[in-house]
Amino acid sequence: MECEFPTVNSNNEEIKKIFDNTKTIAIIGLSPNESKASNMVGKYLKESGFKIVPVYPKEEEILGEKVYRSLEEIPFKVDLVDIFRKPDVIGHVVDAAIKRGDVDTIWTQLGLVNNEAAQKAEKSGMKVVQNKCTKIEHRAIFG
Repeated sequence: MECEFPTVNSNNEEIKKIFDNTKTIAIIGLSPNESKASNMVGKYLKESGFKIVPVYPKEEEILGEKVYRSLEEIPFKVDLVDIFRKPDVIGHVVDAAIKRGDVDTIWTQLGLVNNEAAQKAEKSGMKVVQNKCTKIEHRAIFG
């Protein structure tokens, strides 16, 4: 898949509002490996006061939190879905978020863009942030 430039994205003011309104973040692809970006970001978000929900195919617990195998399995509201998976998987995650009906924001990490999925998420009423790191953006806004 060729790299895409994000045509659907939130600006800095919208990103601040997203963080202000977010309590629970499902992290798709949260690795148990402490040297991986997903783990470092998850740890930062948890330490910043967010409830993080690891979604990963293995492990029972990551960063002290129960691991779910899919977005569909999470039995409570998810405000933001933070995606650390390849662009071709993003569409499936967006479909699962739409099906849940309670996700406010889809966020894809640095280097991850899927404009088709982003447009679909936006049309269903979700905010979209692509190709940005939640840790970097949060730290830039809130210090």
